[in-house]
Amino acid sequence: MNKTKFYILYSKFSRSRGGYIALTSAVIIVMIIISIISALSLASYFSRSNILTSEFKDLSLGLAEGCAEKALLKYSQDSSYIGNENILIGGRQCSILPIETSGSNKIIKTEATVESVTSNIKVTINAADMTLISWEELASF
Repeated sequence: MNKTKFYILYSKFSRSRGGYIALTSAVIIVMIIISIISALSLASYFSRSNILTSEFKDLSLGLAEGCAEKALLKYSQDSSYIGNENILIGGRQCSILPIETSGSNKIIKTEATVESVTSNIKVTINAADMTLISWEELASF
């Protein structure tokens, strides 16, 4: 009889211990899932910020290029055009810096900033026949 009583107690103990293991496992799994979801949420938030910065870069680059086109047009209409002005394109402002001379070439530099993202364009043309020598974006002047 003593042996049967021991078996019953052991049986009850092992069943009740299984519940603790299941509960502990469930808590650990939930904590891992919450950690993964938090990490993905933060990654999504930061990638959204990078996309917005990229969009501002596209806008500032287009604005600086439009400004360079405007400067080329003004220079083609009047070879004494010296630049050094701010113009509005699409409600946003860009700058045409003073036009520089390098031998028979003219160097036109423009700058545009959209939400603290800046683009700088440098255009070199042959002043005599208005042929384009180079068109490049620079990190800074």
